[in-house]
Amino acid sequence: MATYRKAPTRKDVAQLAGVSETIVSYVLNNNRYVAKDKRERVLEAVRQLQYRPNNIARALKGKRTNHILFICDNISNEYFGRLVEEMDRISYEKGFLISLLRGRNDDQFVSQVISRVFDGIVISSTSFEERHVVEIINSGVPVVLLMNREYDSVGDRASKIYTGLQNGVRDCVTLLAGQGRKHIVYIDRVSQNHRYSTLDDWRYNGFITQMQECGFKVTKDNVVVGYESEEQLYEGFRLRLQNGLKVDGIVGRNDSLACTAMTAAMSVGLRVPEDVAVIGFDNSRLCSYISPRLSSVELNKPAIAAEILNAFEHMLAGQGPVEKRLQAQLIEREST
Repeated sequence: MATYRKAPTRKDVAQLAGVSETIVSYVLNNNRYVAKDKRERVLEAVRQLQYRPNNIARALKGKRTNHILFICDNISNEYFGRLVEEMDRISYEKGFLISLLRGRNDDQFVSQVISRVFDGIVISSTSFEERHVVEIINSGVPVVLLMNREYDSVGDRASKIYTGLQNGVRDCVTLLAGQGRKHIVYIDRVSQNHRYSTLDDWRYNGFITQMQECGFKVTKDNVVVGYESEEQLYEGFRLRLQNGLKVDGIVGRNDSLACTAMTAAMSVGLRVPEDVAVIGFDNSRLCSYISPRLSSVELNKPAIAAEILNAFEHMLAGQGPVEKRLQAQLIEREST
């Protein structure tokens, strides 16, 4: 069973820096003059030990906040809003409060998160760097990872919930291949920071894996990637279609990207689903309000929410991290 590292104390910082605990307090609170060399030694000890003032509060016997932080890529995304809504419905009865926060890849953000007292942190992000995830785990707070990608250095120190991303995308490819589609493309994420999918991303991994299992040769033509916005994606994909790119099946990383690609395809005269079938992911409200209505993969948000809270109760009771695997459901509509 995994154990959490003992949180460093102010005394540990003082010993490493070779100063008194009072000097450490002066430096951290910045309320008294401290000689430059002593200040630098204290700050270096804080960095080495990954000390945060809240670690003392967290370590106090019986100190609980009943507050869970949810870190995601995009707080405006409908999926995260509905998932947190499900968590809130269950957690409120258990006395927990949930906060949703967009992840930022900088040390200051991680420091701010660690310096506050949470009973647990959920991380569901494809862009939040693994080193930051590990730093949060090392701070001693229980962490639940929604496994939208693989983490090489986490091991069994955090709870892991596989929500069905990989199998969901594989079901999309299987459906399209079963219809006789031979030119299937994956619409990857758009990113202003040029953070595009690799094989450790479970959606992308599911597409590549199932394409190969269906006997398709995967080339650069099968992955639509490299755009900074949906507007660029629309124009770029439309131009590629006009220039002869063969497409009879589209799998979107999410519903919005699938709709963007579908609109581009229809703009060059392709019929949906006769010429090209389209499937999205997340089963957002958008699916039922466009024409043709979009087929999409539904993640079991009530089950995910319940498993997150069960994992925290398990860890907070001192029983260590857990691992759960859930299934997604492909919902067929007019676009296929």
